[in-house]
Amino acid sequence: MPTLKDIADLVGVSISTASRVVRNDTSRHINPETRAKVWEAVRQLDYTPNESARHLVNKQKTEKRQTKQIGCIIQAARLNDDHPYYSPIITAFTKKILESGYSLAFIHTSDELADDALLHRCIHDIQVDGIIIVGEVGPAILDYLQKVEDLALIGICTIGTEITMVDYDRIHAAKSAVDHLIAQGHRSIGFIGGPGHTGELNSEERFQGYKFAMYDAGIPLHKDWVIDTRWEIDRSYEYVKEQLKRTDVERPTAIFSASDQLAIPAMRAVIESQLRIPEDIAFISMDNIDFAQYTTPPLSSVHVPKVEIGLTAAATLLDMLKGEQLALSKVLLPHKIIVRESSTFARS
Repeated sequence: MPTLKDIADLVGVSISTASRVVRNDTSRHINPETRAKVWEAVRQLDYTPNESARHLVNKQKTEKRQTKQIGCIIQAARLNDDHPYYSPIITAFTKKILESGYSLAFIHTSDELADDALLHRCIHDIQVDGIIIVGEVGPAILDYLQKVEDLALIGICTIGTEITMVDYDRIHAAKSAVDHLIAQGHRSIGFIGGPGHTGELNSEERFQGYKFAMYDAGIPLHKDWVIDTRWEIDRSYEYVKEQLKRTDVERPTAIFSASDQLAIPAMRAVIESQLRIPEDIAFISMDNIDFAQYTTPPLSSVHVPKVEIGLTAAATLLDMLKGEQLALSKVLLPHKIIVRESSTFARS
């Protein structure tokens, strides 16, 4: 088994410095770069910090862990007790694993687990059997988790990762929504959304679906009305309000929003600008959160099976823990368009 001396020698620091980093001792200042190097050495050497844990690691090399505990890591910006999209998913997932005799050991954000000491403790001290990853938590955390032996991983909305996934087809769903607007006679369609996993709008799958539908119908993009809000609700309202004041830009007849949470403030901006929905600007969006049916007018939206995603993710993870789901897979659940009054005005 590797020792603290091995860590210290690899990094080129004293054993006491290596020890303070691993124990998260903050009584003395240690350069952040040195801390990062120590934790990288911990990962590289697969160091376990105490004798009892070492004994457990040796035991785990010959028999699979059965701690009956599951961890949850979620994209920082999306952890909210009442988040209208992610809360139903996490609630359904948790309900399923509890019914199966497991417990939820922790829920941490990707920002919290940027602290290497906390990440190490969650995995090696708590000893979870599996982890559900919700959203894009960053390559460093994913790389660390994928190197942990016998740790079952499942992702929801973790774009661009090589782990088992449960989700829905965002590209096809977005295209279906824009196709609905096109079928209503619209030829000038704006977009409201945010960046994808690369930090750029072009990597976002719902934006790709929007472009696909427009190109497929031979309709040029309304570039002045492609709005990147960075997923901030206030920006959706402010950008739409400002664009509607411009006299040098043609107003779109319809808008596709990548989420209901961005569509609702945009609709308010339209109404406050003395315009009508859908007669002046029609709206359709994604997610079909509960609030969508109560807007004025009620918001057309693509229904995403949030509860089913959570239940399926839990069932798939449990199958992995039983050895019944070993191959890398991607499970895509079906969506459907819920047409309401915000998009049903047909243009001649």
